[in-house]
Amino acid sequence: MRFTLITLAILLANISIVSAQGIGSGGTIKDDGRFAASTKQLNQFFRRFNAEESPDGNTRFYPGDSLYHNSPLRQGFIQILFDNQTSSVSKELKTQFINTVLSDGYPQYLNFHRTGWFSEVQAEFIFKGKREKVTLILKLQPEGLGYEWVIDAVSFPPFKNLFNKPVGDEKDFLHPLSHELGFMNLRRAFQDSKMPEAFTGKSFHPDYLTLFLYEMKQNNLRFSTVNEVKFHFFQIEGWYFEVSQFNRPGFNTGWLISNLVKLNPGDKETIQQYIYDQK
Repeated sequence: MRFTLITLAILLANISIVSAQGIGSGGTIKDDGRFAASTKQLNQFFRRFNAEESPDGNTRFYPGDSLYHNSPLRQGFIQILFDNQTSSVSKELKTQFINTVLSDGYPQYLNFHRTGWFSEVQAEFIFKGKREKVTLILKLQPEGLGYEWVIDAVSFPPFKNLFNKPVGDEKDFLHPLSHELGFMNLRRAFQDSKMPEAFTGKSFHPDYLTLFLYEMKQNNLRFSTVNEVKFHFFQIEGWYFEVSQFNRPGFNTGWLISNLVKLNPGDKETIQQYIYDQK
């Protein structure tokens, strides 16, 4: 899902934006590099996507300001909010996305406090003396008068094959008349079997996050470091995009869109399941 983008050189050569001075008089200015300066913080990504700050990042715009949510300004911002060096999104797909976001009848904006986006954190932990990679999914939730990040799910390789529940003829079971024996044959599930999960209901799904926290409370698991952070957005109707951080020379750095997908029916659920399960 990574495609070739137009290069930053082409972008900087062609992009023009509405200036704060020219908006009233109809003037425009060519980008001189200030507009494409690094998007250093994710909060700035939100502000730029929505056109809630000036091109040089020195002025915040609020409702009532002439440039607040200004469509030409948003177009200029969104064009430089893509990773133009390593990711690969076709020009046509990017144009479709921008047209959707800037629609005259239904413009769409990002909202920090609204559902529809979450973080994926790649970290390392020491588990029983061995270094292991861990994927944590975090989301925002209301707390008191504000919000907080909370761990929503975990993907941890040592747990992956811990509950390989057998099916069909390979599955052991408790006879439907087990109650007549006072369920004394539970010995089969709890003592004789190496797969006690085989005796659980069809709806059983292991709670890996609970297991993860349990191992931590048992001092079997210790945090080491964070390797990578990215964000997944589903707030724009009919679209999914991923935001990653790029640290490199030049203007096309910071938090940028690294992946863009136009969603068909059912795609949203499939992508979310993949992200959460890390299959």
